[in-house]
Amino acid sequence: MEYIFETKMEVRDYECDIQGIVNNANYLHYIEHTRHQFLLSTGLSFAQMHEKGVDAVVARMNLQFKTPLRCDDIFISRLALEKDGLRYVFHQDIYRASDEKLCFRSKVELVCLINGKLGNSEEYDRAFAKYLQHV
Repeated sequence: MEYIFETKMEVRDYECDIQGIVNNANYLHYIEHTRHQFLLSTGLSFAQMHEKGVDAVVARMNLQFKTPLRCDDIFISRLALEKDGLRYVFHQDIYRASDEKLCFRSKVELVCLINGKLGNSEEYDRAFAKYLQHV
């Protein structure tokens, strides 16, 4: 897989459960933050797009938990992107920085609601054009 974007983050103590590992729900926050950072890197803002009536919303997710992250771990969240019809398909993986061990793998499918109706966003298409791999 060819990643097109990555960002580093650190596990915070309150993200861990009683077992001392990152609670599963926090991985969704990590990958959402990565998508928002990627969007900013293309020159678009999630908030500004919402103000224009264009909302990218999650339609489907496939999540695989591989190796647990623990408090204070530094990790790298990586992203690849393709487009399939109206869906933007994000392949997002999280690696522990210390040893590049795969911790989490996901496939997140987003669609755009334009003024509340399913549609194709020309602005997102333009912003993502150089990264898109069409299926």
